[in-house]
Amino acid sequence: MSEAMLPAVGTARRVRREGLWARKSVRQKVYSYVALAVILVGSVILMMPFLWMVSTSFKTDAQLRLIPPVWIPNPITIENFTKGLTILPFGLFFKNTLIITLGATVGNVLSSSFCAFGFARLRGIGRDFWFYILLATMMLPGQVTMIPVYLIFQKIGWLNTFKPLIVPAFFGGPFSIFLVRQFYMTHPLELDDAARIDGCGYFAIYWRLMLPLSRPVMAALAIFGFIGNWNDFFGPLIYITDQHKFTVPLALSFFQSTPTYTGHLNWLMAGSLVALVPCLLIFFFAQRVFIQGIVFTGVKG
Repeated sequence: MSEAMLPAVGTARRVRREGLWARKSVRQKVYSYVALAVILVGSVILMMPFLWMVSTSFKTDAQLRLIPPVWIPNPITIENFTKGLTILPFGLFFKNTLIITLGATVGNVLSSSFCAFGFARLRGIGRDFWFYILLATMMLPGQVTMIPVYLIFQKIGWLNTFKPLIVPAFFGGPFSIFLVRQFYMTHPLELDDAARIDGCGYFAIYWRLMLPLSRPVMAALAIFGFIGNWNDFFGPLIYITDQHKFTVPLALSFFQSTPTYTGHLNWLMAGSLVALVPCLLIFFFAQRVFIQGIVFTGVKG
């Protein structure tokens, strides 16, 4: 090949390489658009129950019986919120739910973080064995332990009180301990050694070192606990019989179980929408910290 032909060959190779990159770029864009379309369709499908709840909460009683059903109410009414939330003492129910939720959430965060510290940072014989036993308890469904636990609370006189819904949280939960323990394992043990050199004991290391470093996973744990306890229906249904101690999920069941309210589905949807607001606000304002805590919690160890 002569020297005069080298520039032409180099130009041809460059053009071919640019063509390959262009085709690859077009293919990647097509894949991205297809993936985006699938995500949008899936999101709309998953959002349909929520959108239907919002739509129904603003409908009149006559619009509930229309066939085919309408998605956009006309006229829009807000009487469902005033009637649905005042026909029962929902203010009291929200107060009861808030007391149970905050108490159980605080207890779960403190106890789980403390137990996880022992499993992650302390060195001792049998530590891993007892951790595996803890994980094994996660395989037991709640229906298996429901009757024995109920009998225990009955014997000590805790039925029809908030204690069965709050006190057990102060003894930690298997999943919560596992989650925090995995986060603790991401920090090097040299931090503990440095703290001991400065005169810190085990509790000081836990309180002054590990807790400040573990704010993301604590936020994730608090969000899990808040949403779970706020929406809990089965626990209050079993242990609480006094209507003045009912929680919001129990109160909403009145609209399905009481003949006087069963025809007012719009009242139920209005109450459910209001009950959903605290969970949405908590997740909206703590979303970044929540995702950070989940991402940083690996499977080390």
